[in-house]
Amino acid sequence: AGRMHTVGLKSNGTVVAVGYNYYGQCDVGGWTDITQVAAGRRHTVGLKTDGTVVAAGCIGFDNYGQCDVGGWTDIVQVSAGSKHTVGLKSDGTVVAVGNNEWGQCDVGGWTDIIQVAAGIYHTVGLKSDGTVAAVGYNDYGQCEVNSWTDIVQVAAGRMHTVGLKSNGTVVAVGYNFNLQF
Repeated sequence: AGRMHTVGLKSNGTVVAVGYNYYGQCDVGGWTDITQVAAGRRHTVGLKTDGTVVAAGCIGFDNYGQCDVGGWTDIVQVSAGSKHTVGLKSDGTVVAVGNNEWGQCDVGGWTDIIQVAAGIYHTVGLKSDGTVAAVGYNDYGQCEVNSWTDIVQVAAGRMHTVGLKSNGTVVAVGYNFNLQF
């Protein structure tokens, strides 16, 4: 789910979306061969079976380049932040486009990544050795994941980051004023 829209992936590889569509983020009716979807603040991205990526929702003044995914290839996972999009490549490297005001797209040197997650203004990457990397807005400590080990899955919220450990416990950092973790 995005900020004000919801996206669904159907079993036949097509996509449906409902909600606020002022920026065209729900214009996914023609998408086919999709294996994964992600919804950002005002955009939607879809991962195709051939490893390419499609995007919708970059109409108007709120276009920060978050839909500039047309040249992406060999992608195995996508994630959408507020105004940025992140893609995990099959070789474990990461690409990102869009608003980079807080460095949330500075993932060019990442390697051995097996999962990515995009928060509102930060990006998180799970490494194959169970450690975690993060870049971007860090005023609430949401990028303070360097000491995490034995992680099997990560999630990025608006201003917090959560990690699932192999023993089933959870670690979290960042904004917790509403008891998110």
